Amino acid sequence: MPEIVAETTAGKVRGTLIEGVEAYKSVPYGASTAGTNRFLPPKKPVAWAGVRDATAYTSRAPQAGLRAATRPELANFSGATDNAAETEDCLTLNVWTPGRTGKRPVMVWLHGGAFSYGSANSDRQQGSRLCNRGDVVVVTVNHRLNIFAHLNLAEIWGPEYARSGNAGVLDLVAALEWVRDNIAAFGGDPGNVTIFGESGGGGKVSTLMTMPMARGLFHKAIIQSGAAVILGTPGRSGKLADIVLRLLGIGRGDLGKLQAVPVGDLLGVVAPAIKELGPAAHALFDRYPFGPVVDGDVLPRHPFEPDASPVSADIPLIIGDMKNEMTSFTATVDAIWNRTLTEAQARDRLFAIAGRHADGVIETYRRLYPRSNPAQRFLAATTDSNFRVRSLAVAQRKAAQKQAPVWMYSFEWETPLFDGRLGAPHALDVPFCFDTIDLTNATDLSPGAKKVAAIMASTWIAFARSGNPNNQSIPHWPAYNTVERPTLLLDVEPRIENDLRGDARRLWQGIAGTEA
Repeated sequence: MPEIVAETTAGKVRGTLIEGVEAYKSVPYGASTAGTNRFLPPKKPVAWAGVRDATAYTSRAPQAGLRAATRPELANFSGATDNAAETEDCLTLNVWTPGRTGKRPVMVWLHGGAFSYGSANSDRQQGSRLCNRGDVVVVTVNHRLNIFAHLNLAEIWGPEYARSGNAGVLDLVAALEWVRDNIAAFGGDPGNVTIFGESGGGGKVSTLMTMPMARGLFHKAIIQSGAAVILGTPGRSGKLADIVLRLLGIGRGDLGKLQAVPVGDLLGVVAPAIKELGPAAHALFDRYPFGPVVDGDVLPRHPFEPDASPVSADIPLIIGDMKNEMTSFTATVDAIWNRTLTEAQARDRLFAIAGRHADGVIETYRRLYPRSNPAQRFLAATTDSNFRVRSLAVAQRKAAQKQAPVWMYSFEWETPLFDGRLGAPHALDVPFCFDTIDLTNATDLSPGAKKVAAIMASTWIAFARSGNPNNQSIPHWPAYNTVERPTLLLDVEPRIENDLRGDARRLWQGIAGTEA
C-alpha cells in the first residue's frame, strides 16, 4: 500500500487509515509556546525536513488538576481518556479526510472545557464517521488553555504583552489560517469552512464570531451548549493577573522569572486565584475567569452584548442546548443524584444563582413541573439559568440583525443509563454529532440512539455543505425569529416546537434583562 503523505507549508506529514479515512494526528500549526514564547501570540511552526510522523496523538495543552470532579461511575462516560503528553508545545491539529483530491466542505471542531481543560484527541471526536457519512474534511484543534492562554499581562508588561489575555483565541485564529493555507492539500475547500464546538468550544465559536482578524477564515458556525454573551474585561482580568503574581511570589518587573515558572506551579495557582478574584458582576453571562478579554483590539467588544457583533453578521448560525445540562455538573451531590434534595436545600442553592428572584423561580418550576421532586425542578431551573438563557440571548440578537439566519435546537433524547438520572446531560451531544456513540460509554447503543446520532450528524453536515441545515432526516426547520421562536427537538422522532418551554424562557430572560 502506498504511503499516506500530505504536504503542508511547514513540511510533509505521514498519516494513517482509520475506517477508510486518512487521518493525520498532531500536525503542528504553531511553534512551541514555552519559554520566551509563553503568553505571547502564536508563531509559525518550525519547518522540518523529510516526512513527519502524524499517525498518533502526541500533545495536549497543560491542564492537570483543573477538570471538575465527577462520580466514580461516570469517570469513563465520555470514553477512553486522552493520554497524550501535556506540554506547552501544544499547537497541533488533527485532520480527517476521505481523500486529498477534491474540494470538500471543511468542519473545524473546537473542544469543550471552559477554556481551561480538554483536548481534541479523544475517540468521541474521531472525524472518520463524519467524513464517511457526508464526504467532508474534519479538523479538530488543540490550543493553549487556562493561565497559559488568558493571563492578561498588558498592564504589567506593556505593549509586547498587550495580547496575552487572548493568546488562546489567537491560537484558534492561527489554526484557521493553517486551514486556509493547507486544507486544499487534504481535499478540503478553504472557501467553505464551518466552525463548531460544544461547551467551552461553543464559547470559542462565539468569540471567533467577534474577532475582526478571524473574518473570512470561516463561513458558518455552530454553538452547542456554550453561548458566550459577555467575556472578560481588562480590569477584572488585570486584577486576576496581579493575584497570580502575588501567589507565585513574582514581582512586576521579573518577566523572566514568570516565563521560567514550572508548568505545574502555574496550574497550581489557577484555582486559588479564581477563588480570590470572586464572582463576576454578570454571573449568568460572564463564565470564564481565565478566558478571552474584551481588549479593544483582538476583541473590540462582547460577542452578543448588547447585541450581536457586526463582524459575523453574514455568518449563518446553529445554536442550542441539552434538555438536562446540569445533571452531569451536579452528579457529585448525593442529594441531587439520588433525588433526595429538600425544598429548603433547593431554595438555598437557587438563591446563590437567582438572589431575590429565588422564590419566584421555585414557584414557577413547581407550577411547570408539578409531578417532579425538588431535585428535578432544581436541575430544570439551573439548566435554564446556566445555559439556555445565554443561547436564547444569542439567538434573538442574531435574528434581530436580519442578515444571516440562525436556527435553534434542543437535544431531547435521554440516555437510559444510570436509571435515567442523567436524561440528556451536558456534553452527551458530542459523540452524537460525530456519530461516535459506540466509542463512549454514554448510551445503550439502541436503535433509537443510533438514529439520533445519524440525524444530528446528517443535519450538521447539511449545514456545513450549504449553510442550511434542512435535510431528509428532519422536518422542515424554520430559521429562528422572536415571534414563533421555532426550535428543533432532536429526538428519535425529531419535531419542531414553537417557543419551547416559554414560561421558563420568559422567567430567566426577565431576570437576566434579555427579554425581546
